[in-house]
Amino acid sequence: MSDAPAIRERLPMVEVPTLALILLVYAGWFGLTWFHAAVPLWLWLPLAAWTAAWWGSIQHEILHGHPTRSRRINTILGTPPFWLWLPFECYRHSHLVHHRDERLTDPLDDPESRYWTPEGYCELGPVGRRLVALQATLAGRLAIGPLWSIARFLAEEARRVIAGDRAAAQVWAWHAVFVALVLGWALGVCGMPLWQYLLGFVYLGTALALVRSFAEHKAKDDVAERTAIVEASPVFGLLFLHNNLHVAHHRWPSLPWYRLPAVYRAHRAALLEANGGLLYRGYGDVFRRFLFAPHDAPIHPHGRAPGRIVVAEPGADGGHAPIPSAAEGLDPVHP
Repeated sequence: MSDAPAIRERLPMVEVPTLALILLVYAGWFGLTWFHAAVPLWLWLPLAAWTAAWWGSIQHEILHGHPTRSRRINTILGTPPFWLWLPFECYRHSHLVHHRDERLTDPLDDPESRYWTPEGYCELGPVGRRLVALQATLAGRLAIGPLWSIARFLAEEARRVIAGDRAAAQVWAWHAVFVALVLGWALGVCGMPLWQYLLGFVYLGTALALVRSFAEHKAKDDVAERTAIVEASPVFGLLFLHNNLHVAHHRWPSLPWYRLPAVYRAHRAALLEANGGLLYRGYGDVFRRFLFAPHDAPIHPHGRAPGRIVVAEPGADGGHAPIPSAAEGLDPVHP
């Protein structure tokens, strides 16, 4: 992507737009839990789903080094587990591995790949293969994707803890404390039924977040052609903090969300040329194409993604710690 130059800009000590959005989502979550009985369920459920999916987008922004220059402050801001099932540190760890673009879509090296090796697909058995095939359509992804993703993620993390992984055990011990605080407020203080929280914030929120990741990568030989662009998305673009312009995000991963549209417009021609024109005209286009039709075959066309394995150096992407190797048992389920 030589025609798309490196962009180096010194971010402010505090990015006000991002911090304001974080506070807005906090306020929305507190409001929806406190007034859960006063809001009709038909309205409360989509509001809860939006809030949870928006929180996932904010956590994605935070793990890329925003809204402050302090990783500790950013971590504190991004830790509350409104989704319950995904510890922030697990998300940070796996998503930064995903940003090794040379391994994008690889069934083993890319934690966010939805592809399978032939051997892994065979081991799923007939029921597992059917469930995977259903999730190749957007309707299947929305209906059963949250349950599949959450169950597989929790099973893999349980195996790590049972196997004696102390780092994983520590992450989950702290996560249990934060989950207790979240549910203590929602259920204990606000009196919300558990099923309502699980349906709105957890299941529907996860499903809405999965809309973004559904078609953002495709298995191709050329690394640059593996990442898509979804344009003309004012509503979903705000929900996903412009991560729908996914090529631009992978090209400049530390660029804050509110800068992405302008930078994308300035380099649109070069980005489209580099990604082979993998473009969707809004999420309506994605729904029309893939609601009941598969986005791609579940088995990776080469079994593994072609290309050399490159591990990021320490300090990559905004001064984060070294990105760990994919051999550490990361599960490819995160939205």
